[in-house]
Amino acid sequence: MGMRMLPRSLLFPVVLILGGCATHISTDVTQNPPPAQKLSDFNHFELEPVILAPAYQASDANHQAMAKIQQNLLERMNPVLAKWNQSGDQAGGPRRTLLIEPEIEEIKFLNATVRVWTGALSGSSAVLMHVRLMDKDNGREIAAPVFYARAAAMSGAWTFGVMDNMMLVRITDTVSAYLQNNYSQAVGGPTGQDPRK
Repeated sequence: MGMRMLPRSLLFPVVLILGGCATHISTDVTQNPPPAQKLSDFNHFELEPVILAPAYQASDANHQAMAKIQQNLLERMNPVLAKWNQSGDQAGGPRRTLLIEPEIEEIKFLNATVRVWTGALSGSSAVLMHVRLMDKDNGREIAAPVFYARAAAMSGAWTFGVMDNMMLVRITDTVSAYLQNNYSQAVGGPTGQDPRK
């Protein structure tokens, strides 16, 4: 039944529900600038745990998403960082450490349970992260790229939450690609936002 067929007494509450579920998390940034220097200028790398902005810590679903992002990021970057650290140890010289500090600044994550019960009415999932790259020795910021991923309401509903979970995979893929692509040369990289938006 189309919305125009609803009785007027029900139309306003339905509009309120749908509007309240809309996801406003987004970014206008489609491309991250290059870091101040290539990452291979450092010979030791430390990946800090993913943190969640205080405004989003009340939701269990957000903590579940943070844990999945953490797991995905470790799976992708631990082998890479181990290789980089081994190369740095073999090269010798004074240690220069790069801290990689990922933070979820905004998030709305709809898990499978929510999708089963509410479908597309809950709106889309979205996550916005910043990853600060810091010179541990002097506290200088080398880069602060932003990363974004979204799962549309309908695709999340049709897949019973699979696309919501894939959003968490996509954002860690984008973070990992940025770090690896900027190791040998400082080139920047995409944020994950669709340039057409």
